[in-house]
Amino acid sequence: MNGPIPKIGTMRKDLPPQRHLLKFERRGASTKKTSKLFSVIFVLIFAFSLLFIQDVLSQSQKSFLWKIQSETNTVYLLGSLHFARKEIYPLRQRIENAFDQSDFLVVEANVNDIGKADFQKLMGSAIYPADDTLEKHLSTETYERVKKEMGGLGIPVDLINKQKPWFLSMTMVALESLKLGFDPNYGIDKYFLKKAEGKKKILELESLDYQIGLFSNFSDREQELLLIYTFKDLTIMEQELDKLTQAWTTGDTKGMESILTKSLLEDKRLSSIYEKLVYERNKQMVLTIENFLKTKKTYFVIVGAGHLVGKEGIIELLKTSGYRVEQL
Repeated sequence: MNGPIPKIGTMRKDLPPQRHLLKFERRGASTKKTSKLFSVIFVLIFAFSLLFIQDVLSQSQKSFLWKIQSETNTVYLLGSLHFARKEIYPLRQRIENAFDQSDFLVVEANVNDIGKADFQKLMGSAIYPADDTLEKHLSTETYERVKKEMGGLGIPVDLINKQKPWFLSMTMVALESLKLGFDPNYGIDKYFLKKAEGKKKILELESLDYQIGLFSNFSDREQELLLIYTFKDLTIMEQELDKLTQAWTTGDTKGMESILTKSLLEDKRLSSIYEKLVYERNKQMVLTIENFLKTKKTYFVIVGAGHLVGKEGIIELLKTSGYRVEQL
């Protein structure tokens, strides 16, 4: 090339000023459009990548659902949160699919049939008769704690003095759970009971009367221990319920077991309560599930998540019996 190299940004002398300016404006507009287009494409790629990663992680992450198989049949076993927040929904598709593929829904007790419960029996199990009162069945220290806790809630002790300790414990847990936004109407078992209405036959592993009998048969000392630990747990209930929900959502069996057995590890006096409320029931539930596995129908079984975890949990008991067990 002859002559000096023109500097960048200098105007060509052979073009009129107006044409040079027009060409510059067009080039600038084109650059802006291209830059904007690349920005949009980048955002879309980034969003798609996040969705893809989220989907992959969701598919690889376990849930609190197991597939149990015998030589002839399949049982789906789902751990339940009896109290939950609405944010737990929608449930994973694999859980919904397992329910859809099943012929029967099986729950511990059909809470939608509470009208069939024997209320005379319930009152006799939960309320002291005649002149008997709560004060007569608790140590002075525990009774003073009851008065203090109830006073803090604005509830006169006279209003609860006829309640047996186990019933008072359950009432306090239910009220605190509701206050924190954990509602039985959002419970996993309640959700599937509603879905099954008019579509699937509903069976019970136990019954409401049976479960009430479990608590009412505790000794005075066992009921007092239950009440003592209820007061203790109320102070950390929101934190513990959040942990339970997280463990359930991610299929974290070790985390679930750790939360539910913490009190037992702290105080071995609770071992008899755990034995009656959890371990003995696990064995009975396994026997019923084994009967389901001998049929040619598919069952969708829902039990409290705590019944599935640990060495004495339903999952380990089924594995020991030789069934194929897969966490989904």
